[in-house]
Amino acid sequence: MNAEFVVLLIVVVTALGFDFTNGFHDTANAMATSIATGALTPKVAVTLSAILNLVGAFLSVEVAATVAKGIVNLGDTGGQALLIIVFAGLVGGILWNLLTWLLGIPSSSSHALFGGLIGATLAALGMGGVEWSGVVSKILVPAVLAPVVACLVAATGTWLIYRITAGVEENAKEEGFRWGQIGSASLVSLAHGTNDAQKTMGIIFLALVAYGSITADTAMPFWVKLACALAIALGTYLGGWRIIRTLGKGLVEIASPQGMAAEASSAAIILTSSHFGLPLSTTQVATGSILGTGIGKSGAEVRWGVAGRMAVAWLFTLPSAAVVGAVCWLIADVIGGLPGVLVVFALLLVAAGAMYLRSRRNPIDTSNVNEEWDGGLTPPSEKTQTPTPDSTTPHSTQL
Repeated sequence: MNAEFVVLLIVVVTALGFDFTNGFHDTANAMATSIATGALTPKVAVTLSAILNLVGAFLSVEVAATVAKGIVNLGDTGGQALLIIVFAGLVGGILWNLLTWLLGIPSSSSHALFGGLIGATLAALGMGGVEWSGVVSKILVPAVLAPVVACLVAATGTWLIYRITAGVEENAKEEGFRWGQIGSASLVSLAHGTNDAQKTMGIIFLALVAYGSITADTAMPFWVKLACALAIALGTYLGGWRIIRTLGKGLVEIASPQGMAAEASSAAIILTSSHFGLPLSTTQVATGSILGTGIGKSGAEVRWGVAGRMAVAWLFTLPSAAVVGAVCWLIADVIGGLPGVLVVFALLLVAAGAMYLRSRRNPIDTSNVNEEWDGGLTPPSEKTQTPTPDSTTPHSTQL
């Protein structure tokens, strides 16, 4: 077993680690509104989402092809040098994912990954190492348009729903749309698998090309599809409760008709982007859709301060992950070879462990994810240290 093969193994493990963080970071995209309205209990929601993410990962490889061939100029590097670039980029994406999860900010896992990869490539190869046309057309343009389009579609859908059902009794309306949310939330989870799981497939494919075991024209290996599908499904099953709380309770006071409109909007946009191979941010789409439901419903409460903090995080995601990716590459490069990779991997484990321990000071889980929002991420019960019952809204359609 030579050093380059060990580096490849570390890259694959780190890529699956990113996929895992992507899963629990983005569970909120599909299930936050269904949990908030009581259409699904928290545990059932994340289980259903995990299964559908697993299925969705096998439905398409268009996004994976974009990630593998549309960001790094494969003609400029190869072998262990490219493996270290990919590894450093993954570390940048994972650390940003964990930091924003700790803070309960629904930032983009996709842009964290791309930012880390771009930063590491710039540090290693300079400006010529990045396929800038692909970055602009398939990352930056969708990043600007996706949340705006999602917001407009969801706002229009919400307005139409309330106009069409104006004569329906409120309790009957809520109950009916909770059932509808089960279907629409499921579709978002399936769509998420077709988009986000593909990104890690593309990264592992890139690593395999760098190692020389496949070429850029080889079909995606089945074991790569399976490993990525399982990793994102497992992460989804654990549930990113901190981000679920922010999206479900912190942005808009949401009712079932709004929840169904948000989920239908998100699913349509994500599935369309997957068909065209656009690796857009599913988080930005879901957030834009939820915000749109607040705009589309007359008298709805929208917390613009929370929305503003999310927007700031979006702006910083790609450059911040790029800086971390570049620094990780520099550390690995200065030390050199396998020892450099092992040092950066150890730093990743230490940083991840520290953030996990910090999160346990104010834990958020199925018991308090649905408590009322009072201006901050930490639920009131955690501030007063009083026990709370399992916080599942007692609606008759809750599963």
